[in-house]
Amino acid sequence: MFSHVMVGSNDIERSKKFYDAVLTAIGGRPGKVDDKGRLVYVHNGGILLVSKPIDGQPATHANGGTIGFAMTGQEQANAWHKAGVENGGKSIEDPPGVRPGGAMYLAYMRDPDGNKLCGLHRMPQS
Repeated sequence: MFSHVMVGSNDIERSKKFYDAVLTAIGGRPGKVDDKGRLVYVHNGGILLVSKPIDGQPATHANGGTIGFAMTGQEQANAWHKAGVENGGKSIEDPPGVRPGGAMYLAYMRDPDGNKLCGLHRMPQS
């Protein structure tokens, strides 16, 4: 359904440190800066771009928006979350864990620019 996800950043170097850490924690590679100064990440068929806004205005996060990253298990979600918090992210909502009423393990954080991210592992139904 999606071709890519792009988030805005006010500091590309800070974002590179953060996204390199969280994406390598789940088996990805460090991002590359393209000729327009955007960070580009390709992993498991998905593309994430991080860019200064084209209109020249400050980057802001989407209120109510969340970008979800698929995790292979609880351990990977925990490693992803830890890497993010150690590299400028902020843990939000409940600590990583199984949520009531569903077979999902979730880890939430905000990136250094305030974008809400979720590491999600769908657990087998019992």
